[in-house]
Amino acid sequence: MLATRLAAPVLATRLAAPEPGWTVQADAVVVGSGIAGLTAALELRTRVPRVLLVTKDTLASGSTVWAQGGIAAALDPSDSPAAHLQDTLDAGAGLCDPRAVEVLVTEGPARVRELVARGAVFDTSPDGRISLTREGGHHADRIAHAGGDATGAEISRALVAQIEAVRDDPGIEVIEHALVLDVLTGPPGPDGRPGPACGVTLHVIGEGQRDGVGAALGRAVVLATGGIGQVFRSSTNPAQATGDGIAAALRAGAVLGDVEFVQFHPTVLWLGSGVKGQLTLVSEAVRGEGALLLDTDGVRFMPDVHPMAELAPRDVVAHAIVRRMAETGSDHVWLDTRHLGAEFLRKRFPTIHERLAASGIDMATELIPVAPAQHYHSGGIVADLVGRTSITGLYAVGEVACTGVHGANRLASNSLLEGLVFATRAARHIAARVADGSLPQLTPTPRPGPEALVAAASRARVQRIASDGPGVLRSGDGLRGALAALDRVPTDAHDRHDDGRRLAAPQVAEWETTNIHQVATALTFAALAREESRGGHFRTDFPTPVDSWRIRLDLSLDPTGHLTPRRTPLG
Repeated sequence: MLATRLAAPVLATRLAAPEPGWTVQADAVVVGSGIAGLTAALELRTRVPRVLLVTKDTLASGSTVWAQGGIAAALDPSDSPAAHLQDTLDAGAGLCDPRAVEVLVTEGPARVRELVARGAVFDTSPDGRISLTREGGHHADRIAHAGGDATGAEISRALVAQIEAVRDDPGIEVIEHALVLDVLTGPPGPDGRPGPACGVTLHVIGEGQRDGVGAALGRAVVLATGGIGQVFRSSTNPAQATGDGIAAALRAGAVLGDVEFVQFHPTVLWLGSGVKGQLTLVSEAVRGEGALLLDTDGVRFMPDVHPMAELAPRDVVAHAIVRRMAETGSDHVWLDTRHLGAEFLRKRFPTIHERLAASGIDMATELIPVAPAQHYHSGGIVADLVGRTSITGLYAVGEVACTGVHGANRLASNSLLEGLVFATRAARHIAARVADGSLPQLTPTPRPGPEALVAAASRARVQRIASDGPGVLRSGDGLRGALAALDRVPTDAHDRHDDGRRLAAPQVAEWETTNIHQVATALTFAALAREESRGGHFRTDFPTPVDSWRIRLDLSLDPTGHLTPRRTPLG
């Protein structure tokens, strides 16, 4: 019924690109160098004969490096995995998979301790134990942090150092500056859908011994490509977050889930409506230490919205800010940290203090202008408790995956933990299957269907459509208009000519823009289908949760390329 009620967009099954000019082979190909990708690669290196790690920029450029707040785990004796589980379920607004959350919270403490053993240095209290603080949605101090507000950077440093230490190991190869284009698949099944994953095509951007388009073949492919931030006009995500993994998986026939749930961080530095690209995040941990939200009249408003006030789940705070902005006719609110003291702020939040100072703001004496901006994608490629997707041999871990941990809204600082826990599980599962021979190396088979290329000149247009359609506050009319606008964006730029000139040639900017367009289309379609409000999805025309929507909304391409939705029960 759902599929027939909505006009399904048609998406291409591969990117327009030259044929691979070189080939490399490994037992497992890991794509991405955040906490999930680096952990998977390190775990696999000691368990399979050969692993290939591919990253879009340098090893240290993954999204993890930008994580300020910390990593959540029940490390204090007074805390418990059961309490962490309950807070996660509460934040997820009824859509978490309890089995996945239980895995996260019970295995999390051990994985954090392993991270310490790998060289990560967390802030400690005078007794030598890891210091723990609190963030929105948590009812206990369970956030471990490093360098005050540089947790992600410290974790990335430690894991990259581990990779660098084994660079000369013949069992691992690292290819930097490489954009993965498409997941390669084997012979299709009887239903015409693509077969098992058997590698990826990638473009090396003029660095190292390889360049141009090549093929990396593997018994298993692990996608750990991070988020979708650049789908929107403004985001806290780095420039590399163009939804490459989600788009490639969708084109290969994988199932996506919870795509409509986008977390807009409530407190992102507001410097004017003309500012674009990656914005400065003012971490949740700042509110965890007592910062207050004020409207532009200086009135504190969160106590009237939620019992936890400024520490309410992020979706609650973001929606409250947007509504308050509308009521006051303002384009921002204020974050007040002045009462916390200059010395404390400099010590606890050195990175944020420095970045605000660079923008001319002294957080010890001045109010900080903030507004919500895209921050995290709770949905992604549907993956089970060991990272397996709907395609044999294809695994997804970290933000690119939909494990069911986050449901409709991610609990603060659960993302780094999810990447750590499920990357470890995926690597061990792959190793076992390589060892028993159940993941043979297959020969790639060309996929039928059209290929796509969207001109890089269309990127700002697509970002505007996504920001105005499936943004913080959504409506049926706005989403239908956004879908229609996305449908009008030319996706055959490689075959289209104007004044004797081809609109675009296959290259990095065009491939990224094509991924952005496909992810924006899937996101908008899912947001239009879900006729309720829950977590990171708020519909002004359906402003309340509806029990019948306590399901996961899955999306996949049918054999004709139509985007097909399906309701899937939880658990």
